[in-house]
Amino acid sequence: MADEEKNETTEETPEAPVEEPTAEAEAPVAEEPPSEEPAAEGDAPVAEETPAAETPAAEAPAAEPAAEAAPAPQSGPKPKRKRLPRALRPQKTRPKREVATERKPISREAKPEHDRGRRQERRGVVVSDAMDKTIVVKVESIRSHPKYKKVIRRSTKFHAHDEQNSAHVGDVVRIVETRPLSKTKHWRLAEIVEVAK
Repeated sequence: MADEEKNETTEETPEAPVEEPTAEAEAPVAEEPPSEEPAAEGDAPVAEETPAAETPAAEAPAAEPAAEAAPAPQSGPKPKRKRLPRALRPQKTRPKREVATERKPISREAKPEHDRGRRQERRGVVVSDAMDKTIVVKVESIRSHPKYKKVIRRSTKFHAHDEQNSAHVGDVVRIVETRPLSKTKHWRLAEIVEVAK
């Protein structure tokens, strides 16, 4: 019977270090065989317990190199988690629109009195009146940058039609959009807001 117990202890000790290579795992293995022997055989002499207690102690140095060799396979790359195929993945559902049962009536705006749309107006300073019946008006636009909020000044020059040659350099005038009168002229003088001093 003592031979069978020794075989059991030798079989159990190599398995424990493979599963848990730490030194703490070896201590419970050494304690388990003595606790099992008195429970299994109450009449067993004390002399048989000492060889069983000595065998784990004698095998402990042999088990340490096995414990050191065991972590080597575990230190390799971790197994990859398998990803689900696209059809089996949880899908993000968008809220669905309600299907309209009745059609809404088309709302039309009131028809304007005249066919032409609203004409654009600009206000600027006359920078040149050298041409006949034509003035050059400089219009400045000031706005802040949408992202950086810096104030940006931009200026544009328009050629405007002045029938009486009434506007002069430095005058503040209001010009209105009109049909093309020449290649560069599609504005006309509406009024002189402020005369230059």
